[in-house]
Amino acid sequence: MTKRNTQQRRHFILAQVNELGEVAVELLAKRFQTSEVTIRKDLTALEKSGLLLRRYGGAIALPQEIVSDEVDSKRKVAIAKAAAELIKDHNRIIIDSGRTTAAMIPELSKNRGLVVMTNAIKVANRLLALENEPTLLMTGGTWDPHSESFQGQVAENVLRSYDFDQLFIGADGIDVDRGTTTFNELVGLSQVMAGAAREVIVLVESEKIGRKIPNLELPWQRITTVITDNNLAPGIQKAIQACGVKLICAEL
Repeated sequence: MTKRNTQQRRHFILAQVNELGEVAVELLAKRFQTSEVTIRKDLTALEKSGLLLRRYGGAIALPQEIVSDEVDSKRKVAIAKAAAELIKDHNRIIIDSGRTTAAMIPELSKNRGLVVMTNAIKVANRLLALENEPTLLMTGGTWDPHSESFQGQVAENVLRSYDFDQLFIGADGIDVDRGTTTFNELVGLSQVMAGAAREVIVLVESEKIGRKIPNLELPWQRITTVITDNNLAPGIQKAIQACGVKLICAEL
C-alpha cells in the first residue's frame, strides 16, 4: 500500500465518521479489502491528529463541544489563506506553533515539494495528514507546555544549521512602536527562526494589534510582512507601514 493510498483511505474514513458519527473497523477493512490491523493504525493516526476518537471496535466523531473549541475562527482562516498564497512550490519554510499558523496547513495541499520545519507536534501531525505530504523537519528540544512546542538550545542549534525562504509566526500582540510581543519569556527560538529565514511573516488578528505586553519578541527590523484581517483601523495600518513592513489585510 503506497503512502498516497494510505492518505486517500484516511480521508475517506474521516469523511465517513463525520457523516455517520461512527465507523467500525470490520466494515472498513471489508470496504478497503485490507486487514483490521491496518484500519486500527489508520484510526490511531487520525486520533493523534485530533480528528476523531477511538472506541472499541471502531471510532466516533469528536463531541460537538470539542469541535467548537477547535474550529478556527473566520479571522484565523482568512489570515491563514492570505499567508499560504505567499508560498511557492519547493519553498523551504518554518511554521511556528500557534492556532493561526496551524490554520495555514490545509491551504498547503496545492503546493508541491515543500520542506517544512516546525517546533510543534500539532503542526507536524497536520502536515503529515496532507495528501501531498511535504518533507518534514522537527526542531527537537525541550518541551514547553505553555506554548505546546519545543524550545531551548537544542532547537536553536538545529535551526542554525539550515536556511529557509520564509518564517510564518504568530504573536500574542503587536506594539506598533516596537514590534511583536508575547506573554512567554522564551523568545530565543523565535529570534533564531527569524534569523534563519529570508522573509519573516507575522500572522496576527487585528484585535491583538496595540496590545502592550512586556516581552518584545521580534523588533520591526526583523519583520518583512504582517498579515491581519480587515478590521484594522486606517491609522494603525499607516503606522505599521511606516515601520517599513508590508501589510496585508485579509478580507473576511
